[in-house]
Amino acid sequence: MRKIILLAAIGLGIAGAQAQTTVAGSKFTDNWSFTLKGGAVMSSKMVKDNGFWDDARGVVGAELRKQITPVFGLGVEGEWSINTSKWTGLRSGNAFDHQYVGMFGAVNLMNTFAGYAGAPRLFELELVAGTGWLHAYYPHTTCNDGNSWATKVGMNFNFNLGSSKAWTISLKPAYMWNMNGNPSPNVLGYEARYDSNYGFLELEAGITYHFGNSNGTHHFVVVRPYDQAELDALNAQINALRGELDASGANNAALLAQLADLQAQLDACNRRPPVVEKVVKDLGNIRYVFFDCGSSYVQPNQQPNIAMVADQLKGNPEATVTVQGYASKDGSLAFNKKLAERRAEAVKKELVKRYGIAAGRVRAEGMGVGDLFAENSWNRVSVCTVVE
Repeated sequence: MRKIILLAAIGLGIAGAQAQTTVAGSKFTDNWSFTLKGGAVMSSKMVKDNGFWDDARGVVGAELRKQITPVFGLGVEGEWSINTSKWTGLRSGNAFDHQYVGMFGAVNLMNTFAGYAGAPRLFELELVAGTGWLHAYYPHTTCNDGNSWATKVGMNFNFNLGSSKAWTISLKPAYMWNMNGNPSPNVLGYEARYDSNYGFLELEAGITYHFGNSNGTHHFVVVRPYDQAELDALNAQINALRGELDASGANNAALLAQLADLQAQLDACNRRPPVVEKVVKDLGNIRYVFFDCGSSYVQPNQQPNIAMVADQLKGNPEATVTVQGYASKDGSLAFNKKLAERRAEAVKKELVKRYGIAAGRVRAEGMGVGDLFAENSWNRVSVCTVVE
């Protein structure tokens, strides 16, 4: 018994240490569970005489537990043995003739020695110890009911099921001592008695449901502890971000003011009456010089058009002329681009050399393939526009 108490004390010490890293933020309403259990129970004295199964009787019970840390839990339990045999020579008239109600503590040995990783393991082993009230219902015509205090130790072989680990199936062997003998007129004044003649062996199985926690799980969640230096660094970051937020707020205010000013300018522009610009193209200032397919040679029949351009330039010394050369769609794009440039230059050459117009007053540029006219052959042209 002393070894059991020592092991429980060690478990409590480890539980207290782990509580700082895994129980942070845990509420009182978190980590509760409820267990239904049942099996067989037998007096160890009768086991010696008859074997366990000869006089074993059924037992049913329930547990309500609060897990304090991943290592240590506290709970209350109740058990009732089914009246199917005579243990003391007295046969009760009740269907359940013995009951035990007590408190217990449980130490998770897996988490004690291997640590808690943030979720229950598939298999876990617990050491359980407790004490409580043992009551026997005897025939009142024979003697009074028996009352005594009892202690109990056992092991829980737990199998945690499901991805959320909300359910546990357990095998729960245990041994219970009737500490002052039974029957007894009262529970006071008797020395604790760990005697196999007053012991009971239990073999039970149970199913446990773990209620949901405020953290959204059915178990503890590991919380990494922060030291003061880390907290100070995080606070500094928070303050820096708050400063940036305030600065961005001021910047946003300036941008909103600028946006309002631009909107006011836009509204003022929209309120102005539209300005209609009347453009009149004087066809008398435009002359066309046509070319043969693939040629930039100025045919004699096109000279009158160039002569009219020269006469306009001579009649108005301030005037200039723009010559834009085009090509039809025949041939490659690269060839037609160069051909259009040569056609513009050919007209400029005629104006300068034949008619004596200053070269600075004539601008020639190739425009590539043209679509001025629906008739494709007419697009082999240089267009002369006199600007007065």
